Amino acid sequence: GISMKLLLLGPPGAGKGTQAQAISAHFSIPHISTGDMLRAAIKADTPLGRESKKIIAAGELVSDNIMIALIKERIAQGDCKQGFLLDGFPRTLPQAEALVANQVNLDFVIELKVPDEVIVERISGRRIHLASGRTYHIRFHPPKIPGKDDVTGGSLVQREDDKEATVRQRLAVYHQQSELLGNFYQKCYQADGQPIYIKIDGAQAANKITDKILQYLTHHRLFT
Repeated sequence: GISMKLLLLGPPGAGKGTQAQAISAHFSIPHISTGDMLRAAIKADTPLGRESKKIIAAGELVSDNIMIALIKERIAQGDCKQGFLLDGFPRTLPQAEALVANQVNLDFVIELKVPDEVIVERISGRRIHLASGRTYHIRFHPPKIPGKDDVTGGSLVQREDDKEATVRQRLAVYHQQSELLGNFYQKCYQADGQPIYIKIDGAQAANKITDKILQYLTHHRLFT
């Protein structure tokens, strides 16, 4: 069969989750979100899961070595035979280099490019009704009465994570790391033709992005 080992890159708020679900459903490959994978390992109480649990309990970050061991363990499972979609790892250049050193080979790297201003507007416009979890957006999905929940009339709040300064800080960190990652994968592509590196405009409608990604993947597969 044709191998579909994918990595999805993109800034926070780029809608990676939506794209990941669509791609994994289309090609019947598992979506491996490293956050979910870590939680699953902890829940299953595997040796790596136990080790990770201790580290997280101590307020530390799980090391790259453990993350790579978890990924290798995960992609060795039967459902990854046709391929998989990695989301959330690698985030840094050393992580990308470590994947290569550990022979975790990728066929495609897809990077969603979204201007900061678009992301800031998307995220900082979110408002939430805490009691019900209902969410609004001041521009894209406004409540009937500004600042009030449609159902109960209770107050809407902005989460700390969604405040503009926080979003800009996260984007700054992302750009520092992702530029190096993007360059790394572009160089790999130029040198070996592997993995195929694709940039996609992530500011368009989600379904348009999905169509583009599926088109690219299907098209490239014919020639590999």
